[in-house]
Amino acid sequence: MKKLAIILLAFLVVETFHETSLQAQDPTHYKQIVKELTSAKYQGRGYAYGGANKAGKYLKKEFKKAGVDEITCQPFTIDINTFPGKMEMSVDGRALTPGVDFSMREYSPGVQGTYKLYYVDTANYDADKMFADLAKPEYKDCFVVCDFFFSYHHYQDFQKVWGGNSCANAGMIQTWEPLLKFYKAYGERIMGKPVIWATSDFPKNAHSITVNVENKMLTGYKLFNVIAKVEGKRHDSCYVFTAHYDHLGNLGKKVYYAGANDNASGTAAIVTLAAYYAKHQPEYDMYFIAFSGEDANLRGSEYYAEHPLVPLTQIKYLFNIDMIGDNNPIQYCEVSDEGMGGYALFEKLNKENSYFKDLNRGELAGNSDHYPFAVRHVPCIFFENEDGDAFKFYHTPLDTYDNFLIDTYEPLFKLVRDFVERY
Repeated sequence: MKKLAIILLAFLVVETFHETSLQAQDPTHYKQIVKELTSAKYQGRGYAYGGANKAGKYLKKEFKKAGVDEITCQPFTIDINTFPGKMEMSVDGRALTPGVDFSMREYSPGVQGTYKLYYVDTANYDADKMFADLAKPEYKDCFVVCDFFFSYHHYQDFQKVWGGNSCANAGMIQTWEPLLKFYKAYGERIMGKPVIWATSDFPKNAHSITVNVENKMLTGYKLFNVIAKVEGKRHDSCYVFTAHYDHLGNLGKKVYYAGANDNASGTAAIVTLAAYYAKHQPEYDMYFIAFSGEDANLRGSEYYAEHPLVPLTQIKYLFNIDMIGDNNPIQYCEVSDEGMGGYALFEKLNKENSYFKDLNRGELAGNSDHYPFAVRHVPCIFFENEDGDAFKFYHTPLDTYDNFLIDTYEPLFKLVRDFVERY
């Protein structure tokens, strides 16, 4: 009896070790990668100071350390407007803080000088009166101030204010609630007049602003996707894991957007997944693609979809992991039409194991790197943990290592791992 107990104990130890090795998610390694990618040396993994490409070189080394079989760097180019220089603004002599009190629309030209302010009367809005006012000599070269959402709902009117020469104003200030965002998606060309975003506590009756903003248009700027491969037992089909490693970079010389949740979190996840499959040979080939240029309107993933290393028809399923550094117990996802054949399995696995309280499937949109594949009929799913405690820092300077959360990493890792095993 004692001998049988020893045998059973040994069996349990082996099984426990086996289960632990199969889980293989590595929170320590995961956090190390996020911490590195968000450090000052990468300056927000943007373009003006070369941060994105520095991050790509780091990831190449990380994939190599993970033990993958092959690494490819796929080059491509973009045109992108950047703000690497002066970033100063004051209202009636009171200095504002870039990234906190104001930010720039990504397509804006540089601007320097002192300008009068014209406030739109939103309570008694009359477009004809506004344009008549702006034609008066006293408002020549002024900045028009208006609530962002009001101007958005009257887009046809305000497009004339910021987009062309039909109005003699110098630019526009759009106010909205903090925390202020910054974007790159529409920065592939400079359009119209400078548009400045300011917080809703921007003075309601100020007389003038003084601005000194420098922009730099990068033409034919070289970026690259980092593609790691783990060979499976079969080569006729493959799984693909994607995440974008670039981010917003700089707003002036002193402010950078670290991008911990967006998307150091997803990038770190696919590196640890690569390490897992390098240790546990999968049935099918596995590709782990760290895209650049996502924040510049999905340029890296679009380029790869047009120039794939293997035919897109060989992809059994693609997993795009973006912004999982959060703690919402309900996991948001989007699924391509072809991917819906596997979605029931995701729901079944989640229900069996209680990885998340629920999966919330939203409408497919062009909001991340799954989209160029989805429109090309690839079975794919997009994971993004929305509306947790870290989500409010999205596209702000506060999306830092200290503010990102690890809660989603382990359950998502297990959900994806289980899907591959049973699909």
